[in-house]
Amino acid sequence: MRVVRPAVAAGGVALGVLAYRVQVDNLHSPSMRALATVAVAWAFLVSGLVAWTRRPQNRMGLLLTAAGFALLLRQFRYSHSSLPFTLFFAVGDLGYALVGHAALAYPAGKVTGRPERTFVRIGYAAVLLLPLAVLFFYDGSKRLLFFDFGPHRSLLLVYGSSTTVEVLQKSLTVVFYGVIAALFVVLLVRKFLLATPRLRRKLAPLMLAAAAIALRAIFESVFNFVSVPVATDYLFWWQVGAFLLLPLALAGGVVRARLRQATVGDLVVELEQTPPQGLRDALARALGDATLEAAFWLPERREFVDAGGRRVDVSPGPGRALTPLEVDGEPLAALIHDPSLLDEPRLIRAVGAAARLALQNARLHAQVSAQLVSVKESRARIVAAADEERRRIERDIHDGAQQRLVALALELRSVQRQLGRQVDPELEALLESAVGQLQSAVEELRELARGVHPAILTEDGLGAALESLADRTPLPVLVEESGLGRMPPEVEATAYFVVCEALANIVKHACASSVRVTAARRNGTLVIEVVDDGVGGARPTGGSGLRGLADRVEALSGRLTIENPASGGTRVLGEIPCGS
Repeated sequence: MRVVRPAVAAGGVALGVLAYRVQVDNLHSPSMRALATVAVAWAFLVSGLVAWTRRPQNRMGLLLTAAGFALLLRQFRYSHSSLPFTLFFAVGDLGYALVGHAALAYPAGKVTGRPERTFVRIGYAAVLLLPLAVLFFYDGSKRLLFFDFGPHRSLLLVYGSSTTVEVLQKSLTVVFYGVIAALFVVLLVRKFLLATPRLRRKLAPLMLAAAAIALRAIFESVFNFVSVPVATDYLFWWQVGAFLLLPLALAGGVVRARLRQATVGDLVVELEQTPPQGLRDALARALGDATLEAAFWLPERREFVDAGGRRVDVSPGPGRALTPLEVDGEPLAALIHDPSLLDEPRLIRAVGAAARLALQNARLHAQVSAQLVSVKESRARIVAAADEERRRIERDIHDGAQQRLVALALELRSVQRQLGRQVDPELEALLESAVGQLQSAVEELRELARGVHPAILTEDGLGAALESLADRTPLPVLVEESGLGRMPPEVEATAYFVVCEALANIVKHACASSVRVTAARRNGTLVIEVVDDGVGGARPTGGSGLRGLADRVEALSGRLTIENPASGGTRVLGEIPCGS
């Protein structure tokens, strides 16, 4: 390859000089136009060689190089010799087919879509078959449209007919620069619109390709059907400018991934100061994919988790791709990314290698986070299980012992009525005492059931339960709540017991004269506030029960705050996520 590329470059220079002389001497083209035509071909040639050198495994370099040579060889159809005229007229438009092929193959170097592959085949067939048909009828008796190809004949002449030649030439212009060029522009726009955001940035040169082909089509149409001066004096330079920029843009897009690999060293420096939580963002910037997702493999759990320790499914969805990263054959992490990165495997490998240590640290962080998530989930399960057990005990008390005591009291009342006035006074007093004690026991069981888990909380919700609790408290309690609605049972139970424990502490220790309880939903959070005017001094320790409530609130990802203002009193504030 060290010999091939310099030889190709030298050949391109030599062909360019010869093509320039052919245009000036044989076509009598102005020197500036001849030089511009050669410059376009050289732009494709140089861009192709650069892309070929930088990305040898990508066929874009070969396509651009071939297009450059084809555009140079096209000029030799103006030779005054029959052999080069016949040969290069037959393949003269092959360069434009190669340009279209390169644009549709960009950036991976291969045409993937079925419509695009079909179009490429049609394009090659059109630029080869239609000129061949012209050669069957060209006998040198008339100029080919506006070009004087000399007095020589086509070596493939079958039957000379200048009228047929003109019709075929115009048909070639209509088919290739009309229909095929329009379809080409449509396919490029379609490819651009269907691309992912990252790929769309890479496909920006395709819009230049569409503009170049469109300008060339307009130039050929005006040149052959409307006005030669308008085409040669104005449109010529517009399409030349577009074709000069096109190969540079295509080659630039191809080698840009190689340039990003060169900046991987900057990623190493950046990762030294990047915390595990910022690793994804750093990788996203290095790979140029804002949608990048990173997942870390936990061997002991045999699953992937995100940076927060939550399990993730690494199966790529529509429009996504997966790249696993390994260390010594063992899974380390997985990147879920834009499919366009699959065309740049070296970039992904380079970034993965540079970030390996950071990925290992991030995996350790994810492992700790996963353990923390597991602890939080277990705390929530414990709270849920405790609440369910409270509800079961409340039902057992209400439906079991309490009902039996009520039934026994009714039976004793029935015995009293049956005995009537003939009963012994001592027995009457004994029965009356037994009934009274049974009623007292029923009330105590009812209060016990309320303390375990009030039925009104399950049946009517938090607002009604707080009102009932305030009525039973031996202090003036003002309850302020509106529009609470129903919330998850564990949220309602936690809020209720926060208020219940706060009121119990106030009654026992605060020497307060009044209490205000506020309950409201704010942005998906239930806010419970209990404020008294007592002596203050409450702490979430010391066996007050508030420490257990704080654990319970935190198990639901909430927060319990206890404040003792300088003005006196205590403020207990609970914030519990409750959904929208």
